[in-house]
Amino acid sequence: MKVVAFNGSPNQEGNTYHALKIVADELNKAEIETEIIQVGNKVIRGCIACNQCVKNQDEKCAIANDPVNEWIQKMKEADGIILGSPVHYSAIAGTMKSFLDRAFYVTSFNGMMLRHKVGAPVVAVRRSGGLPTFNQLNNYINYSEMVMPTSNYWNVIHGTRPGEALEDEEGVQIMRILGKNMAWLMKLVESGKGKVQAPEREAKEFMNFIR
Repeated sequence: MKVVAFNGSPNQEGNTYHALKIVADELNKAEIETEIIQVGNKVIRGCIACNQCVKNQDEKCAIANDPVNEWIQKMKEADGIILGSPVHYSAIAGTMKSFLDRAFYVTSFNGMMLRHKVGAPVVAVRRSGGLPTFNQLNNYINYSEMVMPTSNYWNVIHGTRPGEALEDEEGVQIMRILGKNMAWLMKLVESGKGKVQAPEREAKEFMNFIR
């Protein structure tokens, strides 16, 4: 099995990376392969609402001059996905948000590509805004019918300077337990394939309230 983790920080080895690395280390101990992909230092524009991914059904975003389509395929091939972001104004970092909007729109409207994969959010923060960002990351996971492991607290770690988060003993424990629980859940999902029938996927019902 394999997990792909996305680092939404512009700092390649900042505190978001260290949080992801703690989780990845536990997954590796459970013999689950991990890959951390740097998102936050790339140039990624936001979704332009062209709906070509819905029309074409080719598992691709129409914007093709950045790595988003490559990352979508990595998500498709993975058994588990981790979304990591620092906190910018109590929210997901901008580049990470642009990537997530496009990637999850494509995956959701091309056969719910991430359905029943294991997904988890990870947040690194200096002081406040960790929970709003955590909840925002959860929105992508929930919408995609993914399965979410938990820890013994919300998946937020604190630090300012790169590596300082490793001094947050509670935060380190949160990430470590998340990694262990994610590995356990992934193995449960894998062992249930062919034994426990998954619920049939339903077509999405769309409705607004303007009559």
